[in-house]
Amino acid sequence: MARPHRPVLPLLLSLALLSHGCSRQEPAATRVDANGDARQVLLAGNGGEVQDLDPQTVTGVPEHKVIMALFEGLVTEDPKDLHPVPGLAESWEISPDGRVYTFRLRANARWSDGEPITAEDLVQSFRRIISPSLASEYAYLVYNFVAGAKEYYEGRLQDITQVGFAALDARTFLVTLENPTPFLLKIMASHYSWWPVPVRVISRHGPVDQRRTAWTRAGNLVGSGPFILKEWLPHRRIVVARNPHYWDAATVRLDEIHFFPTEDISTEERMFRTGQLHLTNELPNTKIDTYRKEFPEALRIDPYLGVYFYRCNVARPPLDDRRVRKALALAIDRESLVRNVTRGGQQPAYAITPPGTVGYTPRAQLTGDLAEARRLLAEAGFPDGRGFPTVELLYNTSENHRAIAEAIQQMWRRNLGVEISLLNQEWKVYLDSQHTKNFTLQRGGWIADYLDPHVFLEIWESTSGNNDTNWAHPEYDRLLHAALAAPSEEERYEIYQQMEAILVEELPIIPIYHYMRVRAISPAVKGYYPTLLDNHPYKHVWIEN
Repeated sequence: MARPHRPVLPLLLSLALLSHGCSRQEPAATRVDANGDARQVLLAGNGGEVQDLDPQTVTGVPEHKVIMALFEGLVTEDPKDLHPVPGLAESWEISPDGRVYTFRLRANARWSDGEPITAEDLVQSFRRIISPSLASEYAYLVYNFVAGAKEYYEGRLQDITQVGFAALDARTFLVTLENPTPFLLKIMASHYSWWPVPVRVISRHGPVDQRRTAWTRAGNLVGSGPFILKEWLPHRRIVVARNPHYWDAATVRLDEIHFFPTEDISTEERMFRTGQLHLTNELPNTKIDTYRKEFPEALRIDPYLGVYFYRCNVARPPLDDRRVRKALALAIDRESLVRNVTRGGQQPAYAITPPGTVGYTPRAQLTGDLAEARRLLAEAGFPDGRGFPTVELLYNTSENHRAIAEAIQQMWRRNLGVEISLLNQEWKVYLDSQHTKNFTLQRGGWIADYLDPHVFLEIWESTSGNNDTNWAHPEYDRLLHAALAAPSEEERYEIYQQMEAILVEELPIIPIYHYMRVRAISPAVKGYYPTLLDNHPYKHVWIEN
């Protein structure tokens, strides 16, 4: 996810550009502190300025990248394939019926202020995320699975002690589920909605169910991960430093990570080329061929489990008409788009879930040609585009998103005779517009939060905090919960096939392509393995001279 243009670089960058032209300069692998000691500092481009650093109130890839350094869950991820491994919990047991998980916390699990992490801390943390007044966009990743949590969130259960979280003693935490959930540990390892927050600290800075309080500022934030927040200079950088109280501090090799919010991805690429970054968040599409030829050792194109789409506000005409949505979807030449515009090996998307996601491939596919698209548009009252209002397409500012939007704008003009205007907003404003549904058509993307096809289908439930389309389909909601209760993976996947068919028919979102992760990364960065979620546990990353 790239961000808007903003002057983020000092005069030094301009001088560096003049000095180095198009050559590439490696960042220093180590820096020296005031005492002359060598220190490992990773310099990372991070997309846009983060909304916040509260794991229970944010949604977005830039936020996730920083939060991964500051917080950890009961289980965490293996750096090579992301399978769940022990984190704050040294062990766990699962009941024979698959509904009760009992976690044993490490004796040396501590918050970054040195206080022990207790099972009661976990209870209070998870009660916070399912608080209706907090209105967490990711509350559904907890309440759809935990016994009593959805009833509490929706006001049908008043006694929160009846929700399936319990502290049996200071180090024993129990979770009771509504149904067996074989992918629960994957969610807990990969996604910050399941990483505990320190409610005792949050309460010092305002109501615990209030968003955007000062508890997430440098000097206030207390986490559980391998790093602590040292500095947050908005629109300039976020600095995290090694956490001496982290239970596995001996494994951590980086002294600091500097995250740079770079709204302009061309600026980010120049920062990499002039030695001011070890890795970028992405690369301009127009630079990919250059890197293939001139800097192949720095070009990384990895599989990335996600879908790029346009989100429709189905409460606003003309997108309230399913025929219009399908006409727009059919008039996009996806093969031309990925070949000539994105250029990074992306795959055209004709359904929502990427094919082959943990053994699941959707059978339902968007099918039809331009003749069908024009017929549908005429049926909806807009023959050859006549009378079609100008629809505004909102995207978060990025030259890559702009290039894609302009290409699709031309396709719709040429193929359907309709006009689409383009509007860009910086990341935080764009997210506010999305969540308040202040748009008609919006660029969107969904990167898997964990490795299971459920992650691409659960967000379109009518009550999901990340739906943001005004689309609601009772049968779709029913199927979602039937899938969660399915007795086998085979039966669960068959229910997903029905859900996918509904999405392809209704098209509250228009799938465009399935992602690849395209970035520049210095060969000096080690332990940064290709992973489907682009998660890279920082305690396993280091820089080699």
